[in-house]
Amino acid sequence: MGMNSTPSAERTHIGFFGRRNAGKSSIVNAVTGQEMSVVSTRKGTTTDPVTKTMELLPLGPVVIIDTPGFDDDEKELGEKRVARTKRTLNRTDIAVLVVDAQIGLGSEDKELVRLFKEKEIPFVIVYNKADLFTECPAQDGDMKSIWVSAKTGEGINLLKERLAAMKPEEHASPLIGDLIEPGETVLLVIPIDKAAPKGRLILPQQMMIRGILDADGIAVCAKEDRLQDVLNSYGAYGNDADGSGADKNGADADKGIAMVITDSQVFERVAATVPEQIPLTSFSILMARYKGFLEEAVRGARQIDRLRDGDTVLVAEGCTHHRQCDDIGTFKIPKWLREYTGKDIQIETSSGMGFPDDLSRYAMVIHCGGCMLGDREVRFRMKCAADQNVPITNYGTAIAHMKGILDRSTSIFDI
Repeated sequence: MGMNSTPSAERTHIGFFGRRNAGKSSIVNAVTGQEMSVVSTRKGTTTDPVTKTMELLPLGPVVIIDTPGFDDDEKELGEKRVARTKRTLNRTDIAVLVVDAQIGLGSEDKELVRLFKEKEIPFVIVYNKADLFTECPAQDGDMKSIWVSAKTGEGINLLKERLAAMKPEEHASPLIGDLIEPGETVLLVIPIDKAAPKGRLILPQQMMIRGILDADGIAVCAKEDRLQDVLNSYGAYGNDADGSGADKNGADADKGIAMVITDSQVFERVAATVPEQIPLTSFSILMARYKGFLEEAVRGARQIDRLRDGDTVLVAEGCTHHRQCDDIGTFKIPKWLREYTGKDIQIETSSGMGFPDDLSRYAMVIHCGGCMLGDREVRFRMKCAADQNVPITNYGTAIAHMKGILDRSTSIFDI
């Protein structure tokens, strides 16, 4: 992803649902103006959810999701397709139910409407093939339905306007803009090792730089082995120098640097170097606040102290990537957990959309920052854990707790 691209997680996810041959793919192509999905008279052409990121006026950056038919009758394979369609709902911000107007609402369509309401997903019912009618029935008074024709384009612009009106609000929690004043300097500690992507920064680092600039702040970046040099240059002499936490003239150590944000993997080293007077937190903790589950993550981190021999912990990531031998999720966090607790803890992992619905076998869940997941998917995962009384936290919060710096790294928040 380029620095000037809107991350998938920040885009409005629009899912198209319905029975086979209702015209979902045709409607998707008409709405997007692209041949995004294969269209065929043969039922079941779409076998897996098809996604595409794009700019769609008047909505802006979106992710379009075309799903398989919800009435698939090919037994085991069909059940898997339907299960994937249901799972797609967890990351859907707006649902479009496409109905063959000649057939009308069927039991599967009504089940989808029930699921939309259960998951509190805004939705619109689209009756396709309006071109086959001389006069279309009046639309529902609640404005939940609209008649269109993928073939002629009738009603497509109205549908796009309806979707724009249903666009979810922006994040309730800002990323960093409310924590700094214009002109203040924020120091970002970014390790560049073999696990770092070549030639670019990872998404939370990109987002933080942009958030600082949007707040008219000054972003300064350094690797952890240059942290002391930066502190010295700003008159903040950390514990690696004389340990005084003050500059040579006795001025406050935090003068010049308003905050330090670090990658969680070097949290302990950075905390030992940055003077106590300078607020310190991590990318992962700020992402937890941004995604709306920081309080839950802090409570979940305390569960680490209650782990017992034989407990199983799920370490979950929202994205998929090539794992290094010292990967944070599969190697470092399990290692730190066992060292901190002294217990024989079993570790299981999940990545991408593979987050399990049934969490009952886990003592707790430690999740990544969720930067690649939309807000709805994050809320779904939090709810899955809460409904099953399974504590959940995230990487940065868990690491801060295990390194004894959780209170310091969350002191700047009102929690």
